[in-house]
Amino acid sequence: MKRLNKSETTRQHILDTSFELVLHKGFVGVGLQEILKACDVPKGSFYHYFASKEAFGCALLEQYMADYKVRMEQLWQHTEQSAHARLMALWQAWIDDPVNGSWAENCLIVKLAAEVSDLSEDMRQILNDGVQKLTQRLALLLKEGQQEGSIPKHIEPLKTAQVMYQLWIGAALLTKLSQDKTHLHLALETTQQLLKPIEE
Repeated sequence: MKRLNKSETTRQHILDTSFELVLHKGFVGVGLQEILKACDVPKGSFYHYFASKEAFGCALLEQYMADYKVRMEQLWQHTEQSAHARLMALWQAWIDDPVNGSWAENCLIVKLAAEVSDLSEDMRQILNDGVQKLTQRLALLLKEGQQEGSIPKHIEPLKTAQVMYQLWIGAALLTKLSQDKTHLHLALETTQQLLKPIEE
C-alpha cells in the first residue's frame, strides 16, 4: 500500500472529513468556514490543495466514485456466487449494509446530482461519467449471468442496467422524503421481477 506524505495526508483528511458535511447539507449548504473548522486547517492550507471550492467539490466526487467502485467490486468478489446473487447483494446493500450502512442513504449521487448539475459543469461531468461507468459495470455482470444461466437470456444487459439504476436512484430520493425504506424494498421486488425468466 502506498504511504501518503504529509501533504497528501492533509488533502485526504480534508476530503474525508468534509464528506459527511456535504452528504448531510449539500454542496452549497456547506460553507468554506465550516469545512475549515471541521478539518482544523487554515484557509491558506485549503487553497494550497484546492484552487477553489469547485475544485474541492470535483476532488470529493472523484474520490467518491472511485470508492464506490471499490466497494462494489469487494461486494462482488465472491465469484463462487452466481451473478444474480451478487447483483441482488448490491441492491440489498442499498437497503442495509452492516459495514457501511445503507448505500442509498449515504449516496452522494442522490444528494448532489440535481444540485451540482446546474452549478458546475465539471462536477456534473464527473457524476455523469461515474454513473455511466457504474451502469456499464452492472451490464457486464448481467452478461456474465446470462452466460452462466442465472440471468434470463431475453433481457438487454445495458438497457436493463440503466433501468435498474434509474429505479434505485428514484427509490433513494423518495426514501429521503418518506424517511422510511418502503420505496427501497419496493425497488428490490421490482428488480426481482425484471430478472424473472419468461414462463413458457
